[in-house]
Amino acid sequence: MRIALLQYPIAWADKETNLRLAEQRIAALAGKADVAVLPEMFATGFCTDHPELAETMDGDIIRRLQAAADQSGVAIVSSFICVPDNRYPISDVRVKLVNRGFMIKPHQKPITDSEASDNRYPIEIQDKRHLYAHGGEDLFFQPAEKRCIFEYQGVKILLLVCYDLRFPVWARNQSGSDYDIILVVANWPDIRIQYWDALIAARATENQCYIAAVNCVGDDGMGLHYNGHSVAYDTRLQPIVSFADDEEGTKIADFDIAKLHHFREVLPLWKDVDHFEIKK
Repeated sequence: MRIALLQYPIAWADKETNLRLAEQRIAALAGKADVAVLPEMFATGFCTDHPELAETMDGDIIRRLQAAADQSGVAIVSSFICVPDNRYPISDVRVKLVNRGFMIKPHQKPITDSEASDNRYPIEIQDKRHLYAHGGEDLFFQPAEKRCIFEYQGVKILLLVCYDLRFPVWARNQSGSDYDIILVVANWPDIRIQYWDALIAARATENQCYIAAVNCVGDDGMGLHYNGHSVAYDTRLQPIVSFADDEEGTKIADFDIAKLHHFREVLPLWKDVDHFEIKK
C-alpha cells in the first residue's frame, strides 16, 4: 500500500485556502498513491475555541474531499472540527464538538444525485479519544467512546489523532492482527517534538506494525511553531520516508503488507502481550 505523507503549513482558520490547496495536492497523487494523509485539522489549524468553524458530515469539507477522492482514486485521511451526529445547531454553545478523524474512500463507480443527497459516502470515522486538557481541548470537544479499525484494499488501519499517540493502551495491537498500519494525523509543536519522535517509534515497535505519522509545519494563530518531522517506518524501524525540520512537501511510503505478516509470523511477540479492556 502506497501512503502519501503531506507535510505543509495550515492557513489559520482559513478553510477555503486549506481546502483548495488540499484538492490540488491530492489531485497530483492520482496513480501514485493509494492513501493521502494530511495533518490534523488540515482545514482550519488547531482552532479549538472557534465553534463557528465546525461542520456537519454533509458540509463543504467532507463533500469536497469526497470529490477529490473520487477524481484522484486516492483515499484521504485527516481530521476536522465536527458537529456530532448532525443533530445540533453549531451556534449552540452547550454542545461539545468532536475532533473527527476520518478516512474518505473513493467510490468505485460514479454515484447518482440521489446517492449524493443521501450522504451515502464510503467514510470511516474515528473521533479523537484523548483530549489535551493542558491546552483546553476538553472544554470544547467530547472524546471518542470506542476504537475503530478501518479497512481499505484489504489492509487494516488504526487512526490516531495527535495526542492519542501518547497512550499505548488505546493503540495496543492485542491479537497481533488487529491492524497492519497506524496512521497518525497531528498538530504537534516543535517545543515537544522530541516526544513525537520517540512515541512514533514506540507505537510501531510494541505493535509490530507499519506507521505513517504526519505533522504540519509553520506558525499557528496561537503563537506556536510546528516543524514537522513526519515519518513512515518499516517493520524494523527503519525510515521509509522522513522529513527534515520545517520541510514542506509530499513523500510516498510503500508498505509491503505480506512482508509485515511474515515478520509477525517469524517473531510472534503478540503472543506474549497482556490483555485488558478499555473502559469508557
